[in-house]
Amino acid sequence: MLKHIIHVLVLGFMLTLAASTQAEQSPMLSVQTTVDAILGILTNAEIDREQKRAEMRDIINKRFDFRAMSQRTLATNWKKASKDEQKQFVGLFAQLIQNSYIGKVEAYTSETVEYPAEKIKGKRAVVDTLIITSSKEIPVNYKLYLKKAEWRVYDVIIEGVSLISSYRSTYQEIVKKEGFPGLFVKMEAKLKELKTLDSQPS
Repeated sequence: MLKHIIHVLVLGFMLTLAASTQAEQSPMLSVQTTVDAILGILTNAEIDREQKRAEMRDIINKRFDFRAMSQRTLATNWKKASKDEQKQFVGLFAQLIQNSYIGKVEAYTSETVEYPAEKIKGKRAVVDTLIITSSKEIPVNYKLYLKKAEWRVYDVIIEGVSLISSYRSTYQEIVKKEGFPGLFVKMEAKLKELKTLDSQPS
């Protein structure tokens, strides 16, 4: 009898663990966990804006694959860049994406988010979300790929506009005319501009 009870308990634990692992691998659950955490930070009245942004960046860093995003943004120019140039670009681009994404979601603090669908094809997925406001529904779609049993974001489409595509054409033109040194100067100038804007009272 005791062996039977132990067997049932162990089996129950293994099934729970398997279900948990499967849930963790769901792209929709991955996105929902990330978005809920960010919204939780935004609505936390006990911390200031600077701390909120720092905490949001930490969450974004764990879910977004900035190297993959950088490769897609530079396209053919990625292979033309040296290892040091690739590293420098990823660092600067990560900061720009963080600021762009955070700047957009900061406007949505009291709205609700729905998750109408996820589409999985092999190791890639798209998770559709809707930010429900009092006047409209704002579509935000996340593109992810499976990396070491974890779903990582490689693009975000906000109201039909891809974060990657919005940078790609501009950066390609700059690299063509000014090379990577010129691109880095412009990226650093943009970050400095955003930092100045962020320091101003809301």
